[in-house]
Amino acid sequence: MKRSILILALFNILIVTSVVAQPKARRQQQAQKQQQQQQKVTAQNQGISQRARLMYPTSLDMPEDVVWRRDIYREINLNDEANSGLYYPVEPIDRKMNLFTYVFKLALNGYIPIYEYRLDGNESFSDSSKVAIKTMLDNYHIIYETREGKLHVDNSDIPSAEVKMYYLKESAYYDQSNAQFRRKVMALCPVMVRDDDFGGEAAKYPLFWVKYTDLEPYLSRQSVQASDLNNAATMTLEDYFTLNHYQGKIYKAGNRMAQTQQRPQFGEFDATNVDDAAKKEQAKIEKELLAFERGMFGHTPERDSLDSIAKIQPENEKVSKKASRSSRRTRTSKVKSGKKSSDGGSSSSSSPRVSVRRQRH
Repeated sequence: MKRSILILALFNILIVTSVVAQPKARRQQQAQKQQQQQQKVTAQNQGISQRARLMYPTSLDMPEDVVWRRDIYREINLNDEANSGLYYPVEPIDRKMNLFTYVFKLALNGYIPIYEYRLDGNESFSDSSKVAIKTMLDNYHIIYETREGKLHVDNSDIPSAEVKMYYLKESAYYDQSNAQFRRKVMALCPVMVRDDDFGGEAAKYPLFWVKYTDLEPYLSRQSVQASDLNNAATMTLEDYFTLNHYQGKIYKAGNRMAQTQQRPQFGEFDATNVDDAAKKEQAKIEKELLAFERGMFGHTPERDSLDSIAKIQPENEKVSKKASRSSRRTRTSKVKSGKKSSDGGSSSSSSPRVSVRRQRH
């Protein structure tokens, strides 16, 4: 009897513990599921907030259904004064760094993808054209080390001093939806220039292409000096490219034959030996763009008299100077004649002289 009572008590204890333990296990499972869901949500929110912390880009995306577009490729030489702000400082100083160092760090940390520079010079932003950052470092012998599974490159090992130019793809287009003529940067390619050990011509090594839409949200966090005379005049890199403050010679442009005209048709833009045909072709394209813009909107009206004075041609300026000289001569001759007539007393129209003397009292 006692044994049966003991067994029954143990059975009741097991039932009670199972009933109590089962909800606890369920609560743990539900808590784990909620925790996983919260981690997913926070990861998504972190991704959104990370992009939201970056200022929204000021430039507009180019619509796909534009009625007119011209793709051109420019060679941005950082030795030019207009582009020198992209080169300095060569090595990072506090949070200040040049454009290549900033792009290099973004690519190294996986924030932006980089794409291969093909032999024909054309860009391709497909997944098959993506290049691993480690492959790029190995190809150009850039020293790096691995720390906790991540690549690390010291600031002194970043070849920012050797990147002295960029290849830039620019699209000039007319947006019929809002009747605007715009120029937008589409892609950037840093070019490393290394001097020859035997005194020959420096060799150019295009490193990789970067899609500007991938890079644009991060450019608002870095500034560039806008003037050599005023060190306080700065602007963000995003505004620098959006407002087209860069200057560069056209080395390639779009055509119907193979999408882009190749470099031999334009020639190499070397400072010592520049092909005249390349210069003419470049000037022709620049005139075509300007003619299309003026033909679309007409000539800009003069805002005030200062604009008309600034646009005086040299021939008209000479004529205006002669006219002003003759007018001054006529005025001086009239004054002289008026003095003679007043002294001689022969002129009746001259006003009499009146002198006032101070009298002493």
